[in-house]
Amino acid sequence: MVKQNDLCGRLLKFAIDVILYLRTVKNTVETMDMKRQLVRSSTSSGANYEESQGSPTRPDVKTKIGISLKEMRESNYFLRIFNHLKLGDDKISEYLVKESSELKLILASIINKL
Repeated sequence: MVKQNDLCGRLLKFAIDVILYLRTVKNTVETMDMKRQLVRSSTSSGANYEESQGSPTRPDVKTKIGISLKEMRESNYFLRIFNHLKLGDDKISEYLVKESSELKLILASIINKL
């Protein structure tokens, strides 16, 4: 179980949960590209945040976390589309929309403090 204050762990769990959720979404012409893009953005958010933790300068940290936030916004957008279209498991979809919204707020708050 991931601690709430462990953002690296929470971003990792989010990416894994997105991948597992997408396995419940039927492959159609409409969903294939969105699924690929959602996997990219959800995994990229955590990867960029992880990379920021080893950045040598404050501006570099802020840039990497900014990219992480951008990718989380994109993830939230696609998750809302999937949710509105009632694709895949509804409960998981709702959880992921909520989680991505919370992660956006956390990442934005970190950037504002930098």
